[in-house]
Amino acid sequence: MAQANLPDPIFIARPAALQRLADELQREPIIAVDTESNSLYVYYERVCLIQFSTPRQDYLVDPLALQDLSPLRPIFASQEIEKVFHAAEYDVICLKRDFQFSFNRLFDTMIAARILGHDNLGLGSILRAEFGVQVDKRHQRANWGQRPLPPHLMAYAQLDTHYLINIRHRLHNELVSKSLWQLACEDFKRLQEANERANWRTNWRASWRTNDKNNDCWRINGASELDPVEAAVLRELCQYREQAARQADLPLFKIMGDKILLAIAARKPREAGELARIPGMSALQMKRHGKALLAAIQRGLNSPPLYPPRQRRPDESYLARLEALKEWRKRTARRMGVNSDVVLPRDLLHAIAEQNPPHAYHLGEIMEEVPWRLATFGEEILYLLERID
Repeated sequence: MAQANLPDPIFIARPAALQRLADELQREPIIAVDTESNSLYVYYERVCLIQFSTPRQDYLVDPLALQDLSPLRPIFASQEIEKVFHAAEYDVICLKRDFQFSFNRLFDTMIAARILGHDNLGLGSILRAEFGVQVDKRHQRANWGQRPLPPHLMAYAQLDTHYLINIRHRLHNELVSKSLWQLACEDFKRLQEANERANWRTNWRASWRTNDKNNDCWRINGASELDPVEAAVLRELCQYREQAARQADLPLFKIMGDKILLAIAARKPREAGELARIPGMSALQMKRHGKALLAAIQRGLNSPPLYPPRQRRPDESYLARLEALKEWRKRTARRMGVNSDVVLPRDLLHAIAEQNPPHAYHLGEIMEEVPWRLATFGEEILYLLERID
């Protein structure tokens, strides 16, 4: 495969250059956007690079060098400028978190490809298949907070947006030809509220559990196999790791991996030599964290036993509606030649099953943000619910 041979991007690290870029982007009907963050290297993640492409030029904006990115705010909020991302949800969440941007008029090439039933959804796969460009995937895990950015990382970042507008046009034409454009627009619009969508997923999962502030340790794979005393130790170990990571501004896994914490909780060592023999425990970790880990173990042993959070089982009528809706969604997806959640996204599926709307008006409230789906599938959904009751 060929490597891309592109003109160098313009690096934006000064306020005057940022304002000139914002003025230029304001004149564009469509631009491509991506971001790079440093989540693998710090506790407090932040956006370290914002890439833009127009049909003529590529730009790399350095948020670490610029205190004020407000000139970009009208770009993201504009209804006239289409912003093309690939897998936009995380980018939107990060840009909202760090810069309080609001969003309108998005196009997500990964969502579009998924709606169309394409096999290749990753940007690297698309670039290789459609443009013969090979992307080095190792750079995805690079430290984007380092400065100066080495040339190979700048070239990699440029590739994330350089071809997106062309990809967008191809996907748009296919969506229109297959009468899926309106459906895609609904999903693009839902991206504008990416924070709320992520919060809904968290809250929905939590709604079936008791309210327990100590639930974080149960996220570790294998925690449910511990006995209640061991689980209490694991909770204290997790709390210590969280505190240490926050103080050092490092991600949790760079303090200590989940497997080591799980092994410590299972063995409950009482002295340093025993702790040092835990598989994976390094001499450096012992030096930095040994005393604190032994103290955390003791706190756990002195704490009340910790039991897994109880899950409240949904009532049978809810489960029946959910199963019927899933089966209907599968049949409809096969008929349309799309994935099941393209027909009805998961959050709406569960909301309909839970609320059991008796009339079109009530269903319309649930599906307010997906009017095409409501008009296309609304009567089928109501008829299905009536039959279950």
